[in-house]
Amino acid sequence: MKKMKNWLLTGLFFMIVSTVFSQGKVTGKITDGTGGLPGANVVIKGSTTATSTDFDGKFTLTSTSSTGEIVISFLGYDNQTVKFNVSNGATTNLGTITLVSNSNELSEIVVKSSTVDIAKDRKTPVAVSTIKASEIQAKLGNQELPEMLKSTPSVYVTKSGGGFGDSRITIRGFSQNNVAVMVNGMPVNDMENGAVYWSNWAGLSDVTSFIQVQRGLGSSKLAIASVGGTMNYVTKASDLKQGGTVGTSFGNDNFFKSNVAYNTGKLDSGFSASVLYSHTQGDGYVDGTQFNGDNYYVALGYTTKNNKHDFQFTVTGAPQWHDQRSTFITIAQYQQYGSVSDPNIKYNSDWGYKDGQAFNMVRNYYHKPVVSLNYDFQINETSKLSTVGYVSFGRGGGSRGAGFIKGLNYANSAFRTANGLIDYDKIVAYNSGQTVNINGVASTRTTTGTSGEYRNTALTGNNTTNGISQISSVNSHNWYGAIVNFNKKFSDNLTWDLGIDVRGYKGLHYQNVNNLLGGDSFADNFDVNNPNRVLYGTYTTYPAWNVFKSTDKEEKINFNNDGDVRWYGGFTQLEYTSDKFTAFVQGALSQQGFKRVDYFKYLSSDPLSSTDYENILGGNVKGGVNYNINEHHNVFVNSGYYSKQPFFNAVYPNNASLVNGNLTNEKIFGIEAGYGLRTSKFTANVNLYRTSWKDRYQRQNDGAADNPGGYYDFAGITEIHSGIEIDATAKVLDKLTITGMLSLGDWKYDGTSTSNRYDSANNPVAGGTATTLYLDGVRVGDAAQTTAALGATYEILPRFTVDANYNYVDKLYAAISPGNFTKEDNRGALQLPSYGTADAGLSYKLLVGKNKSNSVGFRLNVNNLFDYTYIAEAKTNIFAADVPTVSTYKGIATTNQVYFGFGRTWNFALRYDF
Repeated sequence: MKKMKNWLLTGLFFMIVSTVFSQGKVTGKITDGTGGLPGANVVIKGSTTATSTDFDGKFTLTSTSSTGEIVISFLGYDNQTVKFNVSNGATTNLGTITLVSNSNELSEIVVKSSTVDIAKDRKTPVAVSTIKASEIQAKLGNQELPEMLKSTPSVYVTKSGGGFGDSRITIRGFSQNNVAVMVNGMPVNDMENGAVYWSNWAGLSDVTSFIQVQRGLGSSKLAIASVGGTMNYVTKASDLKQGGTVGTSFGNDNFFKSNVAYNTGKLDSGFSASVLYSHTQGDGYVDGTQFNGDNYYVALGYTTKNNKHDFQFTVTGAPQWHDQRSTFITIAQYQQYGSVSDPNIKYNSDWGYKDGQAFNMVRNYYHKPVVSLNYDFQINETSKLSTVGYVSFGRGGGSRGAGFIKGLNYANSAFRTANGLIDYDKIVAYNSGQTVNINGVASTRTTTGTSGEYRNTALTGNNTTNGISQISSVNSHNWYGAIVNFNKKFSDNLTWDLGIDVRGYKGLHYQNVNNLLGGDSFADNFDVNNPNRVLYGTYTTYPAWNVFKSTDKEEKINFNNDGDVRWYGGFTQLEYTSDKFTAFVQGALSQQGFKRVDYFKYLSSDPLSSTDYENILGGNVKGGVNYNINEHHNVFVNSGYYSKQPFFNAVYPNNASLVNGNLTNEKIFGIEAGYGLRTSKFTANVNLYRTSWKDRYQRQNDGAADNPGGYYDFAGITEIHSGIEIDATAKVLDKLTITGMLSLGDWKYDGTSTSNRYDSANNPVAGGTATTLYLDGVRVGDAAQTTAALGATYEILPRFTVDANYNYVDKLYAAISPGNFTKEDNRGALQLPSYGTADAGLSYKLLVGKNKSNSVGFRLNVNNLFDYTYIAEAKTNIFAADVPTVSTYKGIATTNQVYFGFGRTWNFALRYDF
């Protein structure tokens, strides 16, 4: 009886203690080292007491115990456990808790598919930078998506001519044609030339969960030619938490964007859906570059109750049109329409007015929907099969001017107004038979043939009857592909991957007429199967929403050919990983087949009208190791070799169907080493790299008297790219974060090169003088070899932040054509003036709705805050010392053709999340 009383007293005591401590509170703030993490899950270990962080990353929990542990979890970060002690009725503040990024969790939960190769922090031995969706949403504004990466080491981004989506990006000095661009693990570089047209992917900014840039070899298992690096854009999954977004933004030059999105979340049935639509339009910063674009995205998902099978179906597209500035302009021309000290950097020589409306001869229009189906099958605890099948139908092209009036093209000064615009009304008047003044001479067009038509052609010469037209070069395609990856875990440490990568591509290349500009018809004599055709059809320069519509009956001019590419690839990877040590070895092979079908140049009976496939084998092998010295320090090293197949135009040069007799794969060898530091207040990365690129293909058309219509193929061109990269983030104060980056590159050509001469029919030309290129030591152009950035973010008040970033560019050289370096005493590449620009932003988030669970966000961005004028890229290498009679601008001869960067731009965004 006494024992029973003791047990009752003891139980009563614990009940009283438990009741007393039920009022203790535990608070804190969860961050990623740069800012609060809203929506992080916080739970008291061993209990059902849990909560989520608010929009600032803050949380409050009520504890029924005086001691315990909380477990914090958030998508894309390692779980963290923190102990706490709380007194009776009191509140314990655990302060700021910083989570460590875990990109592996991103790949498994956001994307799920193992076909997406995401580098893991302190595990994957590659140099990597990741941009999160929250940063894209806040800072992108009216910039291009690649510009989000301009503060990344060894990345250089320019807006090129300034049209919507015309920006370009280089990594470690390699153009984006030699940088692998992936969307959810699918390669999207053009299969004929490696190009990426960002206007076709403008909608990615709305649906991207994060962008990961892997510089150098990268971690992709595919046999892709990532000479400079890999950019992987990972889109949102269908099973995001339930909710939606409505937003709008406006900015300089009548920029306007609106978007709406909604996610169902994962339903009890296992189904989920996510939809988005946005619209963007504006006049463009550069004169005459109006644009209009839409973006749609639908994701449907289904997961079985046992989680063995997961399906993700997505379809996205961004139909758009935008007027361009495709013509490089001399500095003197910018000054002519501005002033010597203040050149008119917005000047565009391609546009003017027609019938009182703005009209640009040069326009890009395209619609490239992509449909994909991801299927992930968890076979058992150690085996997984991931498959993605995709298809893309791209339709569209780019327009330009064609034909001449009295031997003069549309851009000639004879057809310009006093302020430098093209007088399209004058062209229309002449084309339709009216008398106009051309260089002081009254000129009247004559009719053609017995029909009495004003007939345009694309012929050159002083022909008073050929007229000027707007025509398009169409570059449509049908693209299919599939990637299958089998993943096997032999143990907790050892994993093996085996897979295939299959693709098929048909490029449809031809020209058509868009606008006769007052003419009646168009004469074409380039189809040898149907000579002397007179055409009357004209075709729109707006994107086709229906990409399945046949173009067989469309009237085509000048050229009409298909480029067929088929790709068969296989890959394997073995990876060992432990807490301290990670190592991998990977190999891939691919066979690319190239076929050319020409409907115009050859008679249909000619075997050259449809070639056989020219099959070329290539591949890569690479490996690397990472070692975590302790919880703060890690080091890694990687190396690899690529044998990269040449592009389509190297296989079939000179737009003919004869295979290049000098075909050879390009050889790339890279080696890299890195160091990482991770603390709760400071993170840093240091990388050293060296990449050699041998047998780079280069062709130069030549008009020499001994080789009319021929060209040179250059063999043995070699580039060496080496450098050091440093980036760091410091949590200086609880509300102040500083970021920094410095990259120092040494990118130059190595050795000389000798040409092989071919005539217009691709036959080797004997005799003549062989051309040697003296490239040794010449700097690689078209990208800044030294870049630096310094940024700061400060939370002035709760949910009210201000940020600024400064980017510095030096050792920027003009783009060079190796064929111009035929003299041993050349001056090398022209170095452009260094420059720096500052960007700034202001954000505020207002909590609204019941329980403050929704928010209204405001964001103001100002780019190039101080309106600094700078040259972003140059096409020519004219040294002032060689032309002393020519004036200079910032030390550069004004006869150089350049693009200036944008001046000050701004945008204001309003966003409602529910």
